[in-house]
Amino acid sequence: MSFGSRASVAMQAYGPLCVGIDPHPHLLERWGLEDSIDGLDRFAATCVEAFAGKVAFVKPQSAFFERFGAAGVAILERTLQDLRHTGSLTILDVKRGDIGSTAQAYADAYLDDDAPMAADAITVSPYLGFGSLAPFFAAAEHNDAGVFVLAFTSNPEAVHLQSSTASSGMSIGDEILTELARANEGASPMGPFGAVVGATVPHLDTQRLEINGPLLVPGFGAQGGTVDDLRRLFGTVTDFLVPSTSRDVLDKGPDVTSLRAAAAAVNDSLSLL
Repeated sequence: MSFGSRASVAMQAYGPLCVGIDPHPHLLERWGLEDSIDGLDRFAATCVEAFAGKVAFVKPQSAFFERFGAAGVAILERTLQDLRHTGSLTILDVKRGDIGSTAQAYADAYLDDDAPMAADAITVSPYLGFGSLAPFFAAAEHNDAGVFVLAFTSNPEAVHLQSSTASSGMSIGDEILTELARANEGASPMGPFGAVVGATVPHLDTQRLEINGPLLVPGFGAQGGTVDDLRRLFGTVTDFLVPSTSRDVLDKGPDVTSLRAAAAAVNDSLSLL
């Protein structure tokens, strides 16, 4: 099954929510864990126990594992492997982007089904040119994986770049959405190539959000995005939304039952879309 088909099945089974695994130092402390490799290990294992087969998407943030060096990357690798074939799909948040053989190497590292760190999907940056993403798209199609491309992010520093007018007359962010719609054309129930669009972006052209692919929406929950924001920004494409939250759910840890209940509560609120 293609990533679009698998994503659709998971969303129907578990709801649209994506829960991040963000082992931030303050969360480790809140859970009564040391900011150490042992604390990271216990945090990640608890998240797998809590969310595997309970939510549609789980999104490990690679940086919070990488800061521990090789031992942290080994835990990330195991976390991805433990989540495989549980019903939950993994979105590895790595925001990679490069050209040529380097882009191909990144694609092989994360999207090849036989790779040690294989994920169901990854995040990528298009700011070396949309064409630089071709190796990621090809690897995703070959391995029935997905790619989420940064389009409109909520951070203030991004507004000037993403809203700048390109030679086409569209904003840079709109050009990215247009390219994704082209890449997903004809796919059913949706294509494997998604966009990352923040929940607190002030304004969006909803027509261009119709990319026939999943829309990963960070900034929902603790970062300020609400269900009302999702309805306002994404009214015509709510069936494609993958709202992502971390702290709203992870703050309820380390108790597994509490983590699952928190995720279920957020998923229930999304039924109002």
